[in-house]
Amino acid sequence: MNEAILEIKGLKTYFKVEEGQVPAVDGVDFSLAKKETLAIVGESGSGKSVTALSILRLIPKTTGKIVAGEIIYNGKDSLKISEKEMRSIRGNEISMIFQEPMTSLNPVFTVGKQISEVLTIHQGLTRKEAIKRAIEMIELVGIPDAEKCVKNYPHQLSGGMRQRIMIAIALACNPKILIADEPTTALDVTIQSQILKLMSELKNKLNTSIILITHDLAVVAQLADNVMVMYAGKAVEYGNIKSIFKEPLHPYTVGLLNSIPKLDRELEKLTIIRGTVPSPLNLPKGCKFCTRCDDVRRICFESEPEYISLDNGRKVRCWKHIGAGYYE
Repeated sequence: MNEAILEIKGLKTYFKVEEGQVPAVDGVDFSLAKKETLAIVGESGSGKSVTALSILRLIPKTTGKIVAGEIIYNGKDSLKISEKEMRSIRGNEISMIFQEPMTSLNPVFTVGKQISEVLTIHQGLTRKEAIKRAIEMIELVGIPDAEKCVKNYPHQLSGGMRQRIMIAIALACNPKILIADEPTTALDVTIQSQILKLMSELKNKLNTSIILITHDLAVVAQLADNVMVMYAGKAVEYGNIKSIFKEPLHPYTVGLLNSIPKLDRELEKLTIIRGTVPSPLNLPKGCKFCTRCDDVRRICFESEPEYISLDNGRKVRCWKHIGAGYYE
């Protein structure tokens, strides 16, 4: 196992609403190794994006707060360093590709200006040096005629090209960690494939570790080394890509995999996970998935299972795997 570059321990991020506090992320633990791609999967509202924003300390102070946990990067807890120190890390050593490139890019500045700004702030390059580097980054992400593209505004580019510009901005400073939040959302299948291939190539070329946030398990299969499945703000399963797809342990992971359309059963009805994600203001007392699980037992309603480690490096939060005598 490679040395861990990032360790998350007991992370809890809550948001304030009229009715009280909402536990968007509730005690998440994981580590990211050098050159590893870790996929975080789950339905909307499971806490994936909030986990990413917490790592970068981008939770809006007026509505949310990281209430507990540690985010260990380079041997330091980034929750305890100053905002000035955090700014030197954010966008420089840890970068993020946000959802929806059209809204993430500033419409009044050229793409060259937006790439070069990162370089002047973090790398101390002159404007001329930064523009030259911006052209190199545009070429690196596979956009033709980079010298012309650098002068374009976001609305002059296609969705796929805008997403490539977002990747160029995120990778401009050669970050050690890249967080990609739904990098292929709203792109057609052909462009999705190109973006995923590009990310894989750049990861190998730049030796970058990736945290891939997605609900699309087909994307996970193409890019990830390991997978963490989240549900209702908690991690419910962790394992390497082969073991997760071959032998899922948590009923929620089983449901996600069974809901993927398959060519050999195209005439069958798609399997669905019954029910809906419970409100974070009214979560079940026991296992958070108990109201939707097809293999539920009495203990599941009464007490929440711990997140246990198994001998093969897998982790799971389910009474079925904790031991006989509980699950009856």
